[in-house]
Amino acid sequence: MLISRAPRFTSNDITDAKHYLTRREWMLGAAALTLLPGESAAATPQGEPLKAARNDAQSLREPATKFESATTYNNFYEFGVNKPDPARLAHTLKPRPWTVRVDGLVHKPKTHDIDDLLRLSPLEERVYALRCVEGWSMIIPWIGFPLASLLKRAEPTGQAKYAEFTTLLDPSQFPGQRSSLFGFSLDWPYTEGLRLDEALHPLTLLTVGMYGQVLPNQNGAPVRVVVPWKYGFKSAKSIVRIRLTSEQPATAWNKAAPQEYGFYSNVNPAVDHPRWSQATERRIGEFRRRPTLPFNGYADQVAPLYASLDLKKYY
Repeated sequence: MLISRAPRFTSNDITDAKHYLTRREWMLGAAALTLLPGESAAATPQGEPLKAARNDAQSLREPATKFESATTYNNFYEFGVNKPDPARLAHTLKPRPWTVRVDGLVHKPKTHDIDDLLRLSPLEERVYALRCVEGWSMIIPWIGFPLASLLKRAEPTGQAKYAEFTTLLDPSQFPGQRSSLFGFSLDWPYTEGLRLDEALHPLTLLTVGMYGQVLPNQNGAPVRVVVPWKYGFKSAKSIVRIRLTSEQPATAWNKAAPQEYGFYSNVNPAVDHPRWSQATERRIGEFRRRPTLPFNGYADQVAPLYASLDLKKYY
């Protein structure tokens, strides 16, 4: 099924990002993160090239956000609460060696080395829209393959209904996982979850690269998921485990503030965040705000998943 290509993103010029303290930032670090001896700021390096064929049928025909912006304006709280923190501290993460465990309610649990994952299925480049719950958006050319290709190899049992994703827990590599001065923190390790039918949807991408190269550390290296019809925090980064379960898994932001961050978190302009409207968004590179589209513009592909669901109740 082709992606609906509404003329919504037309510019890739970069504007200065305004950084503001949100409750999410306060909860994670009312105090600034402290670097350990030997740690310092580092520039974003150009990564190793990664070849992939463009999947035009699953790509938006819109100009991509500039690489510099996509790699320096990030939410990755394992590194810090401010947008520049992930790029500034990304060198602390060591993406090799790396393994991803697929287990839980499967017939064939397995631990995959990252290099084995790169060879598991043909890599595709897909240009997706990214919509943050904070009200900004980007267009990013990701590289990966459908998550379904990995999960089907594990042979889910009939009891499997959900997929839980777990990020690496290692404060020596993720400064944001260290205890903050005032004791505010997410419940590490970061976990996210999807219904199994969402995880198996053709749009859900197990992602290992972007912009023609391996994933930069600050963007979730070496492997993450990208779920383009949901708010960005649903796309777990630096994954070490995917566990299939029969019960809905607890997820990091839903545990921290369930009234603000629902389990589903589908992009929905009709359901506001308790502290701001979701009706519009600011595209990085544009001055004016633009209307937000239901399911981030992917309604034709994913709305049938929620035909019987009250999207205001199950936000």
